[in-house]
Amino acid sequence: MPSSAKTPLNANQIRGFWASWAGWALDGMDSFIYALVLVPAMRELLPKSGIPATPANTGFYGGLLFALFLIGWGMAIVWGPVADKFGRVRTLAFTILCYSLFTFLAAFGQNIWQVAVCRLLAGVGIGGEWAMGGTFVAEEWPEDRRKMGAGYMHTGYYFGFFLAALANHFIGESHGWRPMFMVGGAPAVLIGFILYSVTEPERWKARAKRVVSPFATIFRPEFRRRTLLNSAYVLVSIIGLWAGTVYVPTSVAEIAGRLHLAAGLAPKLSTYATMVISFGTILGCLPLPWIAERFGRRKTLAIYFVLMAVSIIGCFGFAFYLPQDAMKWFFVGLFFLGIGGANFAMYTLWLPEQYPTECRGSAFAFATSVGRFVGAGFTFLVGAGVSHFHTIGIPVALTSLAFLFGLLLIPFGHETTGQPLPD
Repeated sequence: MPSSAKTPLNANQIRGFWASWAGWALDGMDSFIYALVLVPAMRELLPKSGIPATPANTGFYGGLLFALFLIGWGMAIVWGPVADKFGRVRTLAFTILCYSLFTFLAAFGQNIWQVAVCRLLAGVGIGGEWAMGGTFVAEEWPEDRRKMGAGYMHTGYYFGFFLAALANHFIGESHGWRPMFMVGGAPAVLIGFILYSVTEPERWKARAKRVVSPFATIFRPEFRRRTLLNSAYVLVSIIGLWAGTVYVPTSVAEIAGRLHLAAGLAPKLSTYATMVISFGTILGCLPLPWIAERFGRRKTLAIYFVLMAVSIIGCFGFAFYLPQDAMKWFFVGLFFLGIGGANFAMYTLWLPEQYPTECRGSAFAFATSVGRFVGAGFTFLVGAGVSHFHTIGIPVALTSLAFLFGLLLIPFGHETTGQPLPD
């Protein structure tokens, strides 16, 4: 927590923060479980679906399921108006129920299409949790601690990656992919705590009756440009994360196979790779609020975009294909890729600053969700590229181009450094 010189936090602010952080952590765990179990799940499900379990088909259908997951995340846009109308806390609880339930049900899928439906619906809940938790912390925490609260909250998602890696080590490696999805049902235990221990932010209570059409509001002339730009920035980040990072466990398995490492070593290395990314991203989140205050929101996002582009090229375009020491240098690159992945924390800090309370939840949900539909297409293209090139490195390395496009758009963003959260 910040130093004692800051405004003290009351009990609801503390409980609400930990509820949002824990929901986001378990959200991250759920979303990364699939990446860790992709290969063994596809090996079992593809034959049951009448599809040969070749490496090309594993890449293609794995990409298809990632794309469907992102489409579900895009559908999470519906949570924004619900939160603006009925409250942040109740909506947060329902998003957690949604993703935990359908992750759990995926454990019982008998073919690839049943699991695909569960991943689609889990994505709806996972996409909503970020918007609800981020909006709650921004509105409930005092102004002098709000920005650090955004950075702290976002560490939760990547701590969830670490939890997924631990679950894979103790459960997945020994008992298979189905128990991993069962573990994904654990977040449901948070719902009672959230509903009975956390109250709505006073900002929302004071303005709830003013909510009429929040989506129409975020496209009013004064907000339209920033809404479109924010959505584009998040899209760039999505392409880098979901079209690249989620293929890390599969990439580690491919490198291990090329280096003729022991078959049982690949799952363990995938677990360690996930931990490296998680650790790097948590470290990247912690200084982000300070950097954003020192250099501004736009320059900070640009710094993290550059780091992402360089890291993706270094990992997948260079280290991945080294004839010697490929695994070692791939892991080094993953650490910096993790730090760059903290660019998502910028949105937790920046987006709430750009909109008033009556449409803040909808603006956050829209910007963080609508780009998922386009991101789903890029994720599917990566899967198709893996099938075409018979390698993961080249298709994923090409996703770095998205960050170059993002850098061109950043100067047009709405700078909010030094401004309080609007009412």
